[in-house]
Amino acid sequence: MSNKLTYLIIHCTATQPGREVTGEEIERWHTSPKPAGRGWDRVGYARLFHLDGAKTDFIQDNKDDVVDPWEITYGAYGMNKVSRHWVYSGGGSGVDTRTFKQKKSMAIDIYKFIKAHPEILIGGHNQFNATLCPGFDVPTWLREIGVPAKNIYAK
Repeated sequence: MSNKLTYLIIHCTATQPGREVTGEEIERWHTSPKPAGRGWDRVGYARLFHLDGAKTDFIQDNKDDVVDPWEITYGAYGMNKVSRHWVYSGGGSGVDTRTFKQKKSMAIDIYKFIKAHPEILIGGHNQFNATLCPGFDVPTWLREIGVPAKNIYAK
C-alpha cells in the first residue's frame, strides 16, 4: 500500500562541527545489528548533505506524490509513511553547524523539491518528535530563503 507524500523533514547527524559523515557511516549506524547499530533494513534518510554541499542519495526521489513501500525511510517516528527525510553532516548538541555550502545546496534542493511536489510541507525533526535535531529552526530558515508560507510546516 502507498501513501500520499506530505512532509519533507530535515535532520542532522548530531556530530561535531567540521566532522564529515559518509554515506557508508550512516548505512552502518542504521543497518548494523544492535547494539552497534539500529538494526533497520534500510537507511533512515533519503539524502545526506555533506560539508562541501555534495550529496549522497540513499533513496532516489521518483518525483511522484506517493511514498511507495520501497521509499519509506525511518527518520521520524510516526511520520515515515508520508515523509521524505534529508540529513546534513553536523548539528551536534542541538547547534546549527551547517556550512555555507550545505545551506546553499539544501536551499537549491528544497526549491527543486517544492517544484516537483507543490503541496509539500517542510519542517524540522524537532517539530515532529521530541529532539534537538536538526539544530536550527527550520521554519525560520525557510522564511529567510523565501520558501512560500504554504510549504512551511507549522506545528
